[in-house]
Amino acid sequence: MRRRSCPVRSRCRAAAAGMAPGLPQPSQGGASQEQKGNPKLELTEEKRDIREAFDLFGMDGTGYVDVKELKVAMGALGYEPRREEIKKMVSDIDKEGTEKISFSGFLRVITRKMIEKDSKEEILKAFKLFDDDETGKISFKNLKHIARELGENLTDEELQEMIDEVDGDGDGQVNEQEFLSIMNKTNLY
Repeated sequence: MRRRSCPVRSRCRAAAAGMAPGLPQPSQGGASQEQKGNPKLELTEEKRDIREAFDLFGMDGTGYVDVKELKVAMGALGYEPRREEIKKMVSDIDKEGTEKISFSGFLRVITRKMIEKDSKEEILKAFKLFDDDETGKISFKNLKHIARELGENLTDEELQEMIDEVDGDGDGQVNEQEFLSIMNKTNLY
């Protein structure tokens, strides 16, 4: 999986090393001495990035991040959730209404976003395979060509019905957003 690198990684590391005056020191939150020797318990690079962002915003040493900091912490990891998404995430994680999020809750949220991003990227790759003339839309001609290549014996009427079902703007073609929308509705994304 490829994702945008952590834009605060160098600041996080500099703060941890005490080289960045003005930035608060992150809490240590690392593995215990017993865990450090066990390779199974070592954190992956992505999990370390997530931990660094969490620690950077959870400076009070309680092991929690204030819900008001969730959007900023996610932004530090390259995700830009909308206000509605943040509200839903908080309600899913903070069942008691403490307005605090633990690292495990934060990790669940970020993991979910990473999976969504991967799924979306895969769906857009599929869209590009259908859009073989690179117009940014799947036309009747594109769909017929792909159906033929896949050995599907669909009539022109059936192919047109497929496009009409997805075509939200009525232009007779399927754009990326319409494609993503139908994949989401059919639980394929």
